[in-house]
Amino acid sequence: MMEEKEREADAEFPAFPYKPYSIQTDFMKALYCSLENGGVSMLESPTGTGKTLSIICSALQWVVDQKQKQKQKQKYETMIKSDHSFTNNGDCSSNDEPDWMRNFVVNRDFQAEDAKIKKKKNGCGLGKTGERKHREISTDTFSHSMEKDKCFTKKECENLQSINDQSELSDEEFLLEEYESEEEGAIGGGKSKRKAGAGTISSSSDEEEEDGLDEEGEEVLKVYFCSRTHSQLSQFIKELRKTVFANEIKVVCLGSRKNFCINEEVLRLGNSTHINERCLELQNKKKNEICKIKNLGAEGKVRRTKAFSGCPVLRSHKLQKGFRNEISQQGALDIEDLVHLGRHMRTCPYYGSRSMVPTADLVVLPYQSLLSKSARESLGLNLKNNIVIIDEAHNLADSLINMYNAKITLSQLENVHSHLEKYFGRFCSLLGPGNRRYIQTLMVFTRAFLQVLLKEKDENDVRQDSENSTGAKHAFDSSVAINEFLFSLNIDNINLVKLLKYIKESNIIHKVSGYGDKAASLQKGSVLKDGGENYEEGSILSGFQSLVDMLISLTNNDGDGRIIISKARPISSGQQGQQGGYLKYVMLTGEKVFSEIVEQAHAVILAGGTLQPIEETRERLFPWLSPNKFHFFSCSHIVPPESILPVALSCGPTGKSFDFSYGSRSSSAMIEELGLLLCNLVSVVPEGIIVFFPSFEYVERVYGAWKSLGILDRIMKKKHVFREPRGNTHVESVLKEYQKTIDTLSSRPKEDSTPLNGAMLLAVVGGKISEGINFSDGMGRCIVMVGLPYPSPSNIELLERIKHIEGLGDTNSKTLNTSASDAYYNGDAQAGFGILRSCRGRGKEYYENLCMKAVNQSIGRAIRHINDHAAILLVDLRYASESSKRSCSHPANKLPRWIKDRLVSSTNNYGEVHRLLHQFFKFNKNRGCQ
Repeated sequence: MMEEKEREADAEFPAFPYKPYSIQTDFMKALYCSLENGGVSMLESPTGTGKTLSIICSALQWVVDQKQKQKQKQKYETMIKSDHSFTNNGDCSSNDEPDWMRNFVVNRDFQAEDAKIKKKKNGCGLGKTGERKHREISTDTFSHSMEKDKCFTKKECENLQSINDQSELSDEEFLLEEYESEEEGAIGGGKSKRKAGAGTISSSSDEEEEDGLDEEGEEVLKVYFCSRTHSQLSQFIKELRKTVFANEIKVVCLGSRKNFCINEEVLRLGNSTHINERCLELQNKKKNEICKIKNLGAEGKVRRTKAFSGCPVLRSHKLQKGFRNEISQQGALDIEDLVHLGRHMRTCPYYGSRSMVPTADLVVLPYQSLLSKSARESLGLNLKNNIVIIDEAHNLADSLINMYNAKITLSQLENVHSHLEKYFGRFCSLLGPGNRRYIQTLMVFTRAFLQVLLKEKDENDVRQDSENSTGAKHAFDSSVAINEFLFSLNIDNINLVKLLKYIKESNIIHKVSGYGDKAASLQKGSVLKDGGENYEEGSILSGFQSLVDMLISLTNNDGDGRIIISKARPISSGQQGQQGGYLKYVMLTGEKVFSEIVEQAHAVILAGGTLQPIEETRERLFPWLSPNKFHFFSCSHIVPPESILPVALSCGPTGKSFDFSYGSRSSSAMIEELGLLLCNLVSVVPEGIIVFFPSFEYVERVYGAWKSLGILDRIMKKKHVFREPRGNTHVESVLKEYQKTIDTLSSRPKEDSTPLNGAMLLAVVGGKISEGINFSDGMGRCIVMVGLPYPSPSNIELLERIKHIEGLGDTNSKTLNTSASDAYYNGDAQAGFGILRSCRGRGKEYYENLCMKAVNQSIGRAIRHINDHAAILLVDLRYASESSKRSCSHPANKLPRWIKDRLVSSTNNYGEVHRLLHQFFKFNKNRGCQ
């Protein structure tokens, strides 16, 4: 019977490269069924069970089957119509075509004509189609001569020089086009005399991209697969290559400009925001230069030329087309492969991969690109009736709403306001009434925002500060509802939607920043880098974009989020000036955002190793979804029980209880007891040990204490010690050294008597190592989780989220939302604990779940395949208790089922744990030798 089931699974999912385990077959069937039914499904499969491969083979098999069904349906319909035509007419003469055929031809002609009309309507010197028109009029002969001679005619050079001279002598290039107001005197409503979309910024090869899409054909049924990090996406492509789908379907991998860019000058900027800005500006400059050339008008001729500005790797449409062809021929390529191909062909892989999206069967992309509406629109992603698969969805709700946060700092506001004032002062007499009105409105906002950050505290605040004696934190931070914020600043009567429309259409951001940069360079006499743009930290463009994001946030519903006001702080006693200070919009609900994805897509799959508790996700993202449109599936692990040893460790070698709660974990006795535990573990655990701490600060404190106590030296006699670096830049090098050390010591000759037996890695929960890094085999023979890593209760954003979640599903809940504005003592954990103690329901559960989801992600780094084995030590008395006495909210009950079912939840002393570890590793060593 079992053999029959295996044969059946092989037939259903023939692309699976190995004989699937039963849980893999069950997972693939559940996913296939979910795609058939549509709606939202949550599919849970523990890490190390081949989840990614199962997703690929099931989802893409469904796509293949759907396309086959569609072909059969079309063939059948064609045959029926042909039979019907033959029956009605007695023959099938070519002169007497059936109605459906004639209609098809006519409709196709109409569609082609409509497309031409649309292109003509959109034609403008600044728009995409205007550039297309420019290109069509140009000749290949001229392009060839440009390549050969690298110069213009004498007349063209003189005209270009005239343009450049004028731009140096005047500021006319920064003057806004006239913007007509729909209602005289009304702050809302305006219409630029430019064509629609003229102010938007797009790729310098948008005209080429458009051509490419026309050639490729219409969109097809596709699967969008997204995950959190680029490394996880690369892992997905690696798994895809194991299947036949890698060469049978069209695959494209998307990513950020920072990951794709091959322009060394742009890459040197380092910061992602600056790279994005510079890329877009290069495209914008190319458009402007093309317009200048087109408007030379010497003999009424318009000719295509090489761009003098713009990105050098985006100048050739031919190379971009060749890049697409190479992708189609080479099959599944990850980001590194695409970048390598782009460098080899000397063409942009970022825009090259984007142009492949419409005809791709599978699009692999990061969270931000799919979940953010603006990113979807920018990339041209069409979710309608397609499949969306979101991997690593354990923190999806928080990840989603964080994308819609907005923040602007005090220094950014001061910079933007200063630039607006200078620009307005210079061009006020030259601007039309519409432009003047909107620029003044922008200054009203920046002035109001500055006022709220710099405003002196009132008497109540001063009285509170005096009551909190020396050393207490001052109440600089507060939260307020959107409407209350607007009312308090007297800006509630401004039409934000129309203001944002003006910003988008008028190109005000680039005009003001361009003039500001030029004025600053002339004043200082400095030479600006990268073609005239300053990219110091906190550039004016970044500041403007932050302001726009903040204004967009203020258009949300009052209950969708909160405004965090963090006042500027004095630098220090005895010094002038202030530091810090910011406004931040914190999104609290992702329901509306997620509903847009669900309503468009045919099916949405949330996959992960630990998705439970699922009710929290349902309430926060899709409470409106009917039960028949939701499905949940969970499977166990493939490893046998003897391959895992999870132990709740309540006391150390000297008998002291482990209590790593917020108030106790910093005690010297607790730190020393933890060090003694590890001194014992290094002698019994072979190869690699990974120790997870609650924070980087705590790692540093513990490491310093162990060093002074001599504990570190004792540990290093048995294992080399590595620490996770704070920055992601050096994580890879540390991991390589860690693995190299383990591999070297594991493969040494038996006669080598050195006492070293492996390595230890001190990592942080929530860091890069705790998510997305696999520690299979010797790299993770033992995972030590120190304490319960609850988030800091002093985080004002977290407290706002907890308060919001506490009230979900209970319209009468007013316990934690007593006022539209609340003040907090910045960094004061006791105030946070007070709010947490007042939670009785969902808010408290959410806080606990945040902790345990982080624990589950960290301990899941070990056990990556069926022959792997590892011990998991949960070091804190709060993990320990008899299973029959545990409440639903007990930490042990929130562990994954495959760990919880095997947990040794209570022991009498450390000696008992040491004996269990010795037996466990001895057994698995002997099993591996068989």
